[in-house]
Amino acid sequence: MFMILDKIALTLAIIGGLNWGSIGLFGFDLVGFLFGGQAGAVSRIIFVLVGLSALWCISLLFRNGTQGQNQS
Repeated sequence: MFMILDKIALTLAIIGGLNWGSIGLFGFDLVGFLFGGQAGAVSRIIFVLVGLSALWCISLLFRNGTQGQNQS
């Protein structure tokens, strides 16, 4: 269960990082462009999901790498 959530969270965090990179390098907000501007409802939902994903990814730093694997 956590493995799927980890992958979803990591994917969203990567999307957020790439979006911030495009803002920093080019001044272009791809998420805002695609989903109705930074103040658009869908954009705001995506930004919140990316933020929550980043918080979830913090837990990856403190987890044992063998979680969910057979330890035979």
